[in-house]
Amino acid sequence: MAAGALVAIPSALAYTVDSISDIKVYMSDIPEHARDSTEKVSSKRGVRGWFSHLFSDEPDNVPELAKILQDAAERQLIDVDVLNMIFGALHVADMHARDIMIPRSSLVVVNEGQAPAEFLPTVIQSRHSRFPVVGDDMDDIKGILHAKDLLPFLLEENLQGFSMKDCIRPAALIPESKRLNVLLQEFRSNRNHMALVVDEYGQVSGAVTIEDVLEQIVGEIEDEYDVDDDSFVKCLEPTVFHVKATTTIEDFNDHFGQQFSEEEFDTIGGIVLKAFGHLPELGEQVDIEGLRFEVLNADSRRVRLLRVDTPTPIARPLPRLAEGGDQV
Repeated sequence: MAAGALVAIPSALAYTVDSISDIKVYMSDIPEHARDSTEKVSSKRGVRGWFSHLFSDEPDNVPELAKILQDAAERQLIDVDVLNMIFGALHVADMHARDIMIPRSSLVVVNEGQAPAEFLPTVIQSRHSRFPVVGDDMDDIKGILHAKDLLPFLLEENLQGFSMKDCIRPAALIPESKRLNVLLQEFRSNRNHMALVVDEYGQVSGAVTIEDVLEQIVGEIEDEYDVDDDSFVKCLEPTVFHVKATTTIEDFNDHFGQQFSEEEFDTIGGIVLKAFGHLPELGEQVDIEGLRFEVLNADSRRVRLLRVDTPTPIARPLPRLAEGGDQV
């Protein structure tokens, strides 16, 4: 029989490959799903293409790839965290800037005409590293101010020599429809860490940072102002604490020895919002029952993280007191 010839046998199919002359493949050994998949292969691919497709384990689409990766994770060939990052990377290609952008209302901006003494409190309170610089309004973007560019002037105590025009850097403007995988590549190639998002009318609708994109792949990237998921109160000093706004009033009372009522609100965030009377911005403070609350993390919808300053040191959770003063 000539090399590469195909011979039909009543109950089997024999195929001889030029480089492996002794291999025979029988139809009875071919899985049903593999036989069905071969019917979809175009006859133009020829015999070699037919058999190549028949025995190929390569996925043809993303769901098939996801199934292979899940199987690998179940067999402990790859770590679950690695699997999540791979899925995150695949998901990023289907997401757009509008899906993750910081909304316009939450942007912390610096006005082009402000003196350092005017905008430095905003820079310090926000704790950001980059700030959009605007002119007459939010849509009049002049550039990006890096907080680190202010350090030489602060160290030399030469704020009079500061020139906004000389310090700002060009701003990257992207449409709301920009895909995140493309944006990440642009961040890498252009060495930008922030892009301003504009709508179809050229108006600023928000901003996206490289951290926002990376969090879609690796998960949330926590900084020093984040509290661990399993911890609602974090002690920094005996009189300084970081507290999640979702901390229940009962737990807050237990920790700080307070007697806040649970009738109207379930969390300390509700009490703080009522005291403000509006949705506070970063850095806003309010005093409640001898405690000072400062907003450290918030978005356009809710407060996330609070700083709590106490008048006296608290070394451990205090017992909660009943109305009559008896210990509970």
